[in-house]
This record gives sequence, structure tokens and C-alpha cells, in this order.
Amino acid sequence: MHRKPIVVGNWKMNKSPREAIDFVKQLEARVREFDSVDKAVAPTSLALTGVSDALQGTQLLVAAQNAHWKVGGAFTGQVSATMLRGLAQFVILGHSEVRAYLAETDANVNRKAKAALAAGLQPIIAVGESLAQNEAGETIDFVRGQVSAALAGISAADMARVVIAYEPLWAIGTGKSATSEQADGIIGAAVREPLRELYNDSVADNTRIQYGGSVKPGNMAEFMAQPNIDGALVGGASLHVDDFAALVEIAARVKGS
Repeated sequence: MHRKPIVVGNWKMNKSPREAIDFVKQLEARVREFDSVDKAVAPTSLALTGVSDALQGTQLLVAAQNAHWKVGGAFTGQVSATMLRGLAQFVILGHSEVRAYLAETDANVNRKAKAALAAGLQPIIAVGESLAQNEAGETIDFVRGQVSAALAGISAADMARVVIAYEPLWAIGTGKSATSEQADGIIGAAVREPLRELYNDSVADNTRIQYGGSVKPGNMAEFMAQPNIDGALVGGASLHVDDFAALVEIAARVKGS
């Protein structure tokens, strides 16, 4: 069994369309040799078209930062999964910032995941607990619940296209991160084991699971060395060419064989 490493840079609300295009041209030249790793950038919706065009024919892929579950309609400011066809290969769903600031629910994450799969996209489903939940010893039960809710009604066959990102809320943008051993243990107990219960050993063993939360070149190797961690969903470090290229290189070196 070999799960291909995957490193995705979530740019959040950063980089103008022009800046995004210039950035990915530089980044692509730095990471093209690492074909043992899936790598993607997630620009703003405004920059998706330009970034997608700039990366045509390369191995640097594109992720959208969110998508609505409806195909179309009266949903001001939203983008549907079907609109992302041809522009992105992945879409991030259930990110903690969307859950916290935009009242995202587990039910909506599930709807979005199904819509993304129907549109031919690969959902990256983010899960993770708050600091209060972590300190109260509620992490495993809470994250297991998020995983089960997000995957309700999704078939074992479709799970081949699903990526899950474990991102403890207290580690996002704070400079803090779980230790690699803590993250691996939580991913094993709260993500991979539920996959075994919901589906089967094959799904559990083959689903790619990322860690996210203040990942940087200085700690990437520790996370990638863990058996349950297959990559990273990266925020701040993905905004710098040198840092992002280093993360991809580390993933290739540690787990890209």
C-alpha cells in the first residue's frame, strides 16, 4: 500500500489575480521535478481562472477554497461546484474558518462534498477541534462525529477521490501545532479508524489524510514521517515560494518513494 503524498496551499484571502499568476509561475518551476507528490494551490475565486490557465499542462494543480452545494440559483456571492469544472481539481470544504465565521454546518459540508464529487472534483474535507474541546479530552469523539457526518451517503467507490485534512482549530494561524505524534494518534483514532468502521479496510488504508495547522519547513519532516499523515494543508507557508517549494521537497524526500 502506498498513498501518494499531497501538499495543498490554502491562500485564503491573499494575492490579487495578477500576483497569483506570477506566484504560480515561479512555484511551478521549483516543484515540477517532484512528481511523486501531488501539489496544489488554492487561490481566491477571483484568481482561479488566471491560475488555472497559467498551470495548464503542468503537474501543479488547483484547488478552490469552497463551493456551494447547489448547481445554481439565488445564492449571492457563491460559486457552485459545477462552475469549477475545468478550473480546479480539488475543493476545500469545511475549513475551520468557514465553520467559525460563516456558520458552516456538518450537514452543509456533506451536501458540498456530494456536489463536488458529482461535478468531478476531489473534495478536501477539513475537520478539527477547538482548544476547549482538546483540553476537555473531547477531541476523538468530536472529530469522529465530523468525519461521519461529512461522509454520510458517500460511497466507498467515491472515497477514492476524497482527501481529509485534520486541522485542530487552535493550531491554525497561531504558530502553534500539535506534535507530530499527537497529530498521528488523533488521525488514526478519529479519522482512519472511523473510515474502517464506515467502509472497510481498503478505504481506511487508502484514503489520504493531511495535517494542517502552522505547518512550515521546520516541522514538515516530523509530520510526514508519521504513518497516518500523507501530506499537509498549508496556510501561511504556502504564500512564499521558497517555503512552499521546501514543503513539497520534504514530502517527496520523506514519503514520495
